Amino acid sequence: MLLALLVALLGAGGPGFVPEARAATLTEVTGFGTNPGNLRMFRYVPDGLPAGRPLVVAMHGCTQSAAAYDAETGWTKWADQWGFALLLPQQQSGNNLNSCFNWFESGDIRRGAGEALSVKQMTDRMKSDLGSDSARVYATGLSAGAAMTNVMLASYPDVFAAGAPVAGLPYACATSVLAAYTCMSPGTNLSPSAWADKVRAAYPGYGGPWPTVSVWQGTTDATVVPANLTETVEQWTAVHGTDATADATGTVAGYPHAVYRDGAGRDVVETYSLTGMGHGQPVDPGTGPEQCGTAGAYILDVGLCASYRIGLFWDLDGAGSPGPGPGPDPEPGPGSAVLPSLAADDGYVKASATGAGPAVGTLEGSLGVAVGRGTDGLHNRALFSFDTSSLPDGARVKRAYVTVTRASGAGDLWAAGNRLVVDIRTGCFGATCATAPDDWSAPASTAEAAEIGAFTSGTKSSTAFTAVNPAGITQARLRLASAPAGTAYVFLRPEAGATLTVEWE
Repeated sequence: MLLALLVALLGAGGPGFVPEARAATLTEVTGFGTNPGNLRMFRYVPDGLPAGRPLVVAMHGCTQSAAAYDAETGWTKWADQWGFALLLPQQQSGNNLNSCFNWFESGDIRRGAGEALSVKQMTDRMKSDLGSDSARVYATGLSAGAAMTNVMLASYPDVFAAGAPVAGLPYACATSVLAAYTCMSPGTNLSPSAWADKVRAAYPGYGGPWPTVSVWQGTTDATVVPANLTETVEQWTAVHGTDATADATGTVAGYPHAVYRDGAGRDVVETYSLTGMGHGQPVDPGTGPEQCGTAGAYILDVGLCASYRIGLFWDLDGAGSPGPGPGPDPEPGPGSAVLPSLAADDGYVKASATGAGPAVGTLEGSLGVAVGRGTDGLHNRALFSFDTSSLPDGARVKRAYVTVTRASGAGDLWAAGNRLVVDIRTGCFGATCATAPDDWSAPASTAEAAEIGAFTSGTKSSTAFTAVNPAGITQARLRLASAPAGTAYVFLRPEAGATLTVEWE
């Protein structure tokens, strides 16, 4: 069973991989401490690297070596390009038959003991030799190396500012071989608080800040099943005191990406779900500015370079200098989000054709939000509110559009060439965000920012606009460009029936 487990946890690449030629080379370092885990230490340091630069600890998978995990995953490319040191711990077959890090052995995952302490001692040696920025030390790894990444984040949160497990498992998911096999598949389901308690127990009394975490997982991984992504998210979001409901979702290179924020609005956990990918490290071979890696066994060409995206999450490209725990958001990549309207603030305002005597409509709860001329001869303007604060800092909105769902109606809003237009307010139209009489004539940030074409049932999306408030609420006011002569109205569904789609780059 032990052999089966070790074979199942194969790491990235294989013995045939050869690092690309470069001036700097991967070198072994000895004498880095008591080394209770009996590991080997390798490092890659770009030529002329000054003091005060970040440090990345990258841990291979089973049957692997440091030399088969550095350039193949792209990490040496970014070390050269962005200027940071790379530490690659290496397991020995004497510790583990297939050279897996022992993420499931209780003596190797505790603070101050075993393999965890060996990696910590290597990190200390790097910082001493190179003058690395102690506030910018990060850990990552694949499979067994990913599980060991969570070990280092939990046992030494005072050392590591952030981590990125790729196809990994939650910290302390197992403390025996039998339990490890279950953790890998079908997975171990614990409550978020139970998972968080395991992390807090790794360093009793530690008060934070806690590392931020980028979690990567293939959706068809049969070795470390996707349930482990969910459990890992639950563990680290609970440690940060927030929930496991994503605050922002979108896609990167076509793959689902989610962000989880704490009470202060900081990104503390992110996930990448690699649709259709099995067990391995995502790479995107090529010479492009976002490409990296060499495809091979368990290094999978999926058109997305994980090390590049992880580096951005850690701000390694030089956009800032975050300290331990959450720091400034990196420059966001392409993404999108679909945001439902906020029912508490949605509504409609009735007034005469000239706007006199505005009053809040009363049928939202039963019929929906009205727009157009009602049977009472009054004219309605619909208000929808969207919380757009979840957009990444620095995101450049490429386009946004409102989608509405028809509930009922009478007449033709678009008769005689009339238009249903959308005014956008980056904030709230009136004195408050709740629908109120002053919303009828309050100025828009962009008047007639979009238009919604005719439809008689189902849903309809507006034309595109870019006026979106990334710091809070964005409101849309739907109105007819001209007052119709007769009854012509539509009731629209609030909440999920009215959405705002935002795409950014």
